[in-house]
Amino acid sequence: MIGRNITGSIIQAIADTPVILLNGARQTGKSTLVKWIGEKKHKAKYITFDDTTALSAAKNDPAGFLAGIEGPIILDEIQKAPDLLPALKLEVDRNRVPGRFLLTGSANVLLLPKVSESLAGRMEILTLYPFSQGELASNKETFLDDIFRASHFEPEPKPMKNGELMKRIKTGGFPEVVARKSFERRTAWFSAYITTILQRDIRDISDIDRLTEMPRLFSLLAARAVSILNFAEISRSIGIPVVTLRRYIALFETTFLIQLLQPWSANLGKRLIKSPKILLTDTGLLSYLLGLSVRDSVPDPMTMGRLLENFVIMELFKQKSWSRIKPGIFYYRSHDGHEVDIILENTAGRIVAIEIKASHTVKNEDFRYIKFLSEALGSKFIRGIVLYQGGQTIPFGKNIFAVPVQSLWE
Repeated sequence: MIGRNITGSIIQAIADTPVILLNGARQTGKSTLVKWIGEKKHKAKYITFDDTTALSAAKNDPAGFLAGIEGPIILDEIQKAPDLLPALKLEVDRNRVPGRFLLTGSANVLLLPKVSESLAGRMEILTLYPFSQGELASNKETFLDDIFRASHFEPEPKPMKNGELMKRIKTGGFPEVVARKSFERRTAWFSAYITTILQRDIRDISDIDRLTEMPRLFSLLAARAVSILNFAEISRSIGIPVVTLRRYIALFETTFLIQLLQPWSANLGKRLIKSPKILLTDTGLLSYLLGLSVRDSVPDPMTMGRLLENFVIMELFKQKSWSRIKPGIFYYRSHDGHEVDIILENTAGRIVAIEIKASHTVKNEDFRYIKFLSEALGSKFIRGIVLYQGGQTIPFGKNIFAVPVQSLWE
């Protein structure tokens, strides 16, 4: 089993929290991980709601189902039995024991109706994403923590081979895809994966009847990855009312197909864009939807830039799930065109600004909006970075650097 960097965080939560929810997209390895924890680190009975008998018992008598199980319990795919959560709350209130319930969910149960308040203050929520680049190399990345804590930050990673970055992007991080060696077999997996979620999983958590619109909408969103979410424009393009469109996109977010990158709000004397950007959770899936999953496909420069931006931002979200600092991850754009791809903000309000360039060289002009933020923020600005495909870390001013993109995981 490839080690998961979030494992330590789960073990720590088990020691002091009654309910731990490990959520994330289908097929990211949640079941494998919690089974291992239940066998090796925290002895617990494992029950999956993929088992129709267990699911029926939980739905028919939630309180009796829980009362009939002693000791720690792992409940896999909890989104299939949301009515169990109020009963679980009562059980925790009756007997508050750390590590009693370890749950997994392939849908974010907190976004489901009537569920969000059931376990407030009783549950710690952790997210398991597809493999990070560090996990694939048995390395626990500390990039997020280092850029906030290190007084001297000038990484010198090993150079990447030609085509290596594109291979990483097109493979993505789903365990089954990583295990498959041919692009043809990976393509088959992505096709089946999308069908399963759009035709079965979404129906399980919603009462939508017209699922035929979902695949077309998802492909359209993939074509707009890392763009600002414009409901009116998408509604016109696909012919779906805005109210319905918002509901569909919320379901994509609930099932972890997409990740919304929220805008950074700061009083810098400028009117700011307030809509989120849309990302796909996995760039292997994104590449498939863009027709780039075949071995010899090479994207045009604009598409490569969007793929790399999606890839980098999702790697940062993955690292945030186990980082000590856990900064907020945002983007910055003003109405007059000032834009920075990533704003990282710690709890003290201090900022790291990151631009992403698909080029192998960097110019002083690439730092213009980072330098604007540096001057506007003063002591709250820690450092600015342009991630690029070059091989060296190069200073471009005080606390401002061009940094090889592989520094994220090396």
